[in-house]
Amino acid sequence: MKLFRTAAPALLLGATMMSVATQSTAAETFKIALGAAQGGGQYVMAERFVEELEKATDGELTADLFPNSQLGSEEDTVMNAAMGMLDFSVLAINNVTPFSPTVGVLTLPYMIQNLEEAYSLTQGKTAERLVENTARDAGVRIVAWTFSGFRVLTNSARPVKTLDDLQGLIIRVPKNEIMIDTYKSWGVNPTPMAWSEVFTALQQKVVDGQDLGLIDLESVKFYEVQKYISNIHYNFLLEPMIMSEQLFQSQSPEFQQAILDAGKKATEYSVEFLREREKTALDELLAKGMEFTEVDEAEWIEKATAAVWPKFHDSVGGIDAINETLEELGRQPIE
Repeated sequence: MKLFRTAAPALLLGATMMSVATQSTAAETFKIALGAAQGGGQYVMAERFVEELEKATDGELTADLFPNSQLGSEEDTVMNAAMGMLDFSVLAINNVTPFSPTVGVLTLPYMIQNLEEAYSLTQGKTAERLVENTARDAGVRIVAWTFSGFRVLTNSARPVKTLDDLQGLIIRVPKNEIMIDTYKSWGVNPTPMAWSEVFTALQQKVVDGQDLGLIDLESVKFYEVQKYISNIHYNFLLEPMIMSEQLFQSQSPEFQQAILDAGKKATEYSVEFLREREKTALDELLAKGMEFTEVDEAEWIEKATAAVWPKFHDSVGGIDAINETLEELGRQPIE
């Protein structure tokens, strides 16, 4: 009995010390919300981000992924991250725009014309300005970028090659004024709808079509509810990873840098993933019975740029901000 009484405090002290040690070395596990499905560009980029973050912090920082809008709509996740109720979210840039309007410069129709331009804009002065604005205006910080390709048009009614073919179709668009007005410039009155509702709406014929990148079309099985693909290029689908600014500022300088470094590596991986996977995704969509139509976009470009760009000059930061972006792309300024 004496031995038991003497040993018990020592055992308790040892257990307590082990508990403290465990707590001090336990990883902080963040939550990352994803609007899209597993296997798509968002998921792959976020997976790489977590891998790089764990590596850079020796496992002290890690994260779990929640795809398919499990943690709310993409717009909901911006608000929740701003309030400190969510750590990270990966979402379409157009769903950040209502909270930080200057990022709308990246969704002006035909602003981005290829992957190289998309990447350069996320690495230069335009991105620096938008990151600062988004932290200030929306309370979230962009720490990485997903490149999901051009939002091609799909529908279940008929091949669309011209603007005349588009007339009469009910097209879903995100709740984004720039994208809504782009379709209006083409003579269509689109139906704004949250991403989480789209598949069901297509399945039930509430809407005829929508637009999305090829990889995501395949990963969410849109071939089950859509037949025709029209190869348009009005919007390059950029999907940033945002982080609660409160959470970012609460991290040590070393962990802040680790997060940014992991984001940069995940961004670069996303570029390569798009290059390697997009053609395969198209082949798989065609194998599932979808039909692909090339589009002469001259009239589409003329109508969209003439009607939409002037309307949103001020909201995206003014003509000077637009011209800074155009200069970064090596294009002529507007007046």
